[in-house]
Amino acid sequence: MNTDNANSSKSKKCIYDITKFTHLDYPDHLACIIWFSGCNMRCDFCYNKEIVFAKEGSYSMEDVLKFLRTRVSLLDAVVLSGGEASSYTLTDFCKAIKKLGFLIKLDTNGTNPLHVKELLGLDLLDYVALDYKAPQYKFTSVTHSGKFHEFSQTLDLLIRSGIDFEVRTTLHTDLLNVDDINCILSDLKERGYKNIYYIQEFVEAKSTVGGLQKPSKPFNKSLLRSNFPVIWR
Repeated sequence: MNTDNANSSKSKKCIYDITKFTHLDYPDHLACIIWFSGCNMRCDFCYNKEIVFAKEGSYSMEDVLKFLRTRVSLLDAVVLSGGEASSYTLTDFCKAIKKLGFLIKLDTNGTNPLHVKELLGLDLLDYVALDYKAPQYKFTSVTHSGKFHEFSQTLDLLIRSGIDFEVRTTLHTDLLNVDDINCILSDLKERGYKNIYYIQEFVEAKSTVGGLQKPSKPFNKSLLRSNFPVIWR
């Protein structure tokens, strides 16, 4: 499989960090978060700057599996996040996680559709959170990536698959305005998306990839147009 930074070795230290407990990142489940190093995007608003630019991490996949064996019956699920987890070959890793009895959630920017398709086909994913970074006409300027087509393929794949998943957008009003969000909402409707759409308001951080600080522009929520639920986080 050809994926960005693909690596199937369980011994390589590709995992930046582990959040050992969370009740917020997987709906209705206690979980841990596995943060994969590196990302194929450079979103200006991203506050995981250290993870995005990391060339390696502190843990290998085998290290994570050893940790998970100590959490059987204590946690329900494992969240694969980053960075961009789907840039790595996850099939064997996910199979091992499943054998331990955990649910798996994937956080992804959607730029590796073939890998996501493989994981779905093997029933290795239980929930997916897909980041819709920006409309097509702003996608490259926001993400510094030319991968809208790949993202689009992943979105359509998830809609067809029937898996439980969510679409979410991080809103920094200096980058995205009401018209941009309405464009996303319209695109989701045309594709047949019927789940909740989450808007995550930018949280000011000490350091972001693009050096962004507190947004300077207002956002009028009353101007949003949607036929499915929109929830602000």
